[in-house]
Amino acid sequence: MATMLYRDAVLQTLHAEMERDESVVVLGEDLVGGMGTAGGPEAIGGIWGTSVGLFDKFGKDRVIDTPISECAIVGAAGGLALAGKRPVAELMFADFIGVSLDQIWNQIGKFRYMFGGKSKCPAVIRMAYGAGFNAAAQHSQSVHQMLSGMPGLKVVMPSTPADVKGLFTQAIRDDDPVIFLEHKALYGVEGEVPDGEHLVPFGHARLSRAGEDVTIVATGMMVGMAEAAADSLAEEGIGCDVLDLRTTSPMDEEAILDSVEVTGRLVVVDEAPARCGLARDVSALVSELAFASLKAPPQAVTPPHTPIPFARELESAYLPSPDKIVAAVQKTLNWR
Repeated sequence: MATMLYRDAVLQTLHAEMERDESVVVLGEDLVGGMGTAGGPEAIGGIWGTSVGLFDKFGKDRVIDTPISECAIVGAAGGLALAGKRPVAELMFADFIGVSLDQIWNQIGKFRYMFGGKSKCPAVIRMAYGAGFNAAAQHSQSVHQMLSGMPGLKVVMPSTPADVKGLFTQAIRDDDPVIFLEHKALYGVEGEVPDGEHLVPFGHARLSRAGEDVTIVATGMMVGMAEAAADSLAEEGIGCDVLDLRTTSPMDEEAILDSVEVTGRLVVVDEAPARCGLARDVSALVSELAFASLKAPPQAVTPPHTPIPFARELESAYLPSPDKIVAAVQKTLNWR
């Protein structure tokens, strides 16, 4: 296995899939060198450095700089997908998705259903999401709860470089539209990545820690925090199942329910506020379908229902943390 950064797993998967399939094209802002430039040595590969070298290798017909218009980027991706291409569109920040919601929600998410299955829309929309960079309320949000509630979309949230490769490869080859969410704070995380072809099917959670006392469910950057909390609790003799959902739509309900049937306790960690969010969704699922197994009420570790603060100290207080997860686990264990 090779060891690489999360960011490099994105880039290498793009290179591999574009080389394998000529129908794969990428489009977005500053992927080459910015509008009006020739690319080449100027090519910055996007602000996150996840498309470096693509222009030199695959040319202007497959690596396309776009105007600063999310609705144009996503709309073009939908049209390309209907025309037989496999577009990978990049939005710099997930927060900007609101500009393209009609194209995502009312168009690409519904094409296949409304055309009676006679068409397909294999578009991937990549977005950088999440807090931790003091980028304030308009550049730090987690939008998966909104997108996961839209039928017709598949929503992917890899937490490791290995899953980036496996899930991104699966996303590009999928015949349905996929929202691929990359946490900004994970781009510099290093990990082992399988050599050769590697695909991870959607809807299959990953068990990253095993224990019989409490089930902890998390996604994205929250997985690392859940693992840190589980490791700390293990030193006290408390065993936790840590489930990395990987995808929130489809969601691996079976893995969650199977784990809770053993542990009898649930803690859900999410970077989005709880109102109408993933934490409440998972808690409701378990309360409805595994109520008899519960030994304590499910606990949610989420930010408050407020915009994300800019100040470093306030942002830190806003976000979940390993200590907050430990406190939630202990609350379920001590419930009377």
